[in-house]
Amino acid sequence: MLSDPLVKNNVTVVNNDSKGRTIIFAHGFGTDQNAWKEVSTAFANDHRMVLYDNVGAGKAQPEAFSPNRYDSLHSYADDLVEICAALDVKDAIMVGHSVSGMISLLAAIKQPDLFSEMILVGASPRYLNDDGYVGGFDQPSLNGLYDAMANNYYAWVSGFAPAAMANPDRPELAMGFAETLSAIRPDIAQSVARVIFQSDHRADLHKLNKRTLLLQTKHDIAVPMQVAEYLARNIGNSTMHVVDAEGHFPHISAAKEIIREIRNFI
Repeated sequence: MLSDPLVKNNVTVVNNDSKGRTIIFAHGFGTDQNAWKEVSTAFANDHRMVLYDNVGAGKAQPEAFSPNRYDSLHSYADDLVEICAALDVKDAIMVGHSVSGMISLLAAIKQPDLFSEMILVGASPRYLNDDGYVGGFDQPSLNGLYDAMANNYYAWVSGFAPAAMANPDRPELAMGFAETLSAIRPDIAQSVARVIFQSDHRADLHKLNKRTLLLQTKHDIAVPMQVAEYLARNIGNSTMHVVDAEGHFPHISAAKEIIREIRNFI
């Protein structure tokens, strides 16, 4: 039944009867809610926690995905709003990785009472370079990425996973990311990747009026430092911290760093 957002997005609620505040953890492209397992466990004793899979990923209902419906990040933001409504969420702490950073920002703009604080990990408002803006990619590079995904998706995964994860001394991390990437239907992965990499939400940043923490690693193939600095300049009431970690997935490769940053912030 697609009308139930808790089923559609494979929502997991931990400590539903907790008197503590709600923390929502949202994953990025190529992963699912399990990417937050180590970080979320650290908050299990004193918070209600909500984790979910974006449509097209993890164990979200496969039939819910349509490239026509999910042709922008706004559709994913609508899903997040519906999940919050189903769980009667108000004034939650929202933690979004990568694309879920912008998804949660859009959800906060649509319904301001959902979140009181935002934590955005490796987020980007635009991945494509522009005049006076460094996003990290030019259009020919992105076209090459789409072609590689289309020509041999699993070969692309085997190259992209270690590059995005970094931490070559811990190859098991890249292998884990490759597994979740490979579990996505290739046509869905290509559609979602295009929506993400061609998105531009720079004009939405000033609309966010929440206490916000921006977490960025020292080197990230998907999100250069200039992007995090751009977010910090354009999101009011935001603080940027560079965590002692490498790659695009510090909540997986350096969970203790992310746990400490979240604790200090909330």
